[in-house]
Amino acid sequence: QVQLVESGGGSVQAGGSLRLSCAASGSTNRPNWVGWFRQAPGKEREGVASIGPNVYRIYLADSVKGRFAISQDNAKNTVYLQMNSLKPEDTALYSCAATQSNIRLVTQTMWAGSYDYWGQGTQVTVSS
Repeated sequence: QVQLVESGGGSVQAGGSLRLSCAASGSTNRPNWVGWFRQAPGKEREGVASIGPNVYRIYLADSVKGRFAISQDNAKNTVYLQMNSLKPEDTALYSCAATQSNIRLVTQTMWAGSYDYWGQGTQVTVSS
């Protein structure tokens, strides 16, 4: 079992920045893939970013490319989502998810069904 705890959400004005953290615990094996998802009220959950076994396996959704970055600190078992140039449409509940399975196609890391463990989420609100 892997437990995930997100932090770092909050309220910012458009153009501002936030850094979300996803801390993993509960397993001797580090998750193979960690993804960030978001869901706004009345909308479907959307994959935002993912990071795999090494820094070369990173995927960012088109909607956040150039503004968001994902990184990991293996010593702390933590994955970060740096969000810059935030827009009101980025407002959502952001959740991280993890799997210890190998995901062969990086685009599949944007599918919620690829993950086995989920955090409770952290709210991000961007005002205009």
